[in-house]
Formats: sequence, structure tokens, C-alpha cells
Amino acid sequence: MIGTLEGVSFLLLLGVAMPLKYLAGKPEAVSVVGMAHGVLFLLYGLALFQVKRVHRWSIRKALVPFVAAFLPFGPFLIDRRLRAEETNPSNQLNPEDPPGEAW
Repeated sequence: MIGTLEGVSFLLLLGVAMPLKYLAGKPEAVSVVGMAHGVLFLLYGLALFQVKRVHRWSIRKALVPFVAAFLPFGPFLIDRRLRAEETNPSNQLNPEDPPGEAW
């Protein structure tokens, strides 16, 4: 859920707040949406750290969602991939990897 909220806030920042700032002269839009996005990004990072620790993810597996958060639509793609892996562990990239170590 936090990944979805963080992804939506990033898209709002890029697609709504930034154009309002530069095209409509309303810098307060970036202040408000930027603050919300910053808080959500921190929460996303903390949640990712917690998941890594609890599920014993490798550094690589934890870095992929973290880096994806810097890309528009990245959190949505990662979320879809994780849901597919969760419902069917055979969806891992390398079948020889133990569960949770696909990436």
C-alpha cells in the first residue's frame, strides 16, 4: 500500500505540481505535494527495510524496489512483480534461487 501511495505522490509531483509551478506560477503546489511525497518516500524506505529484514531478502532484491521508486511508474511495476511472486513462487526469475532471493 505504501508503495502505491508513494508512486501516486511521485506522479502527482511530476504531472501536476511541477507544471503548476512552472506554467501557472504556483510554487506552493510543489511545496505541498513535495512534502507529502517526501514523507511517503521515507515511509516506503522504512517499510522496504522492514520487509528486507523480516523476509531475509538479499541486498540486490531490496535495492531493486528502492531504485524503482526513483522512476515514474516504478513502484507499480515492482508491486505487480512482487504480487506475482507471492501468489506463485515459480514466477521467480531463477527457479534455482530459494524463495525470496529471485532478484
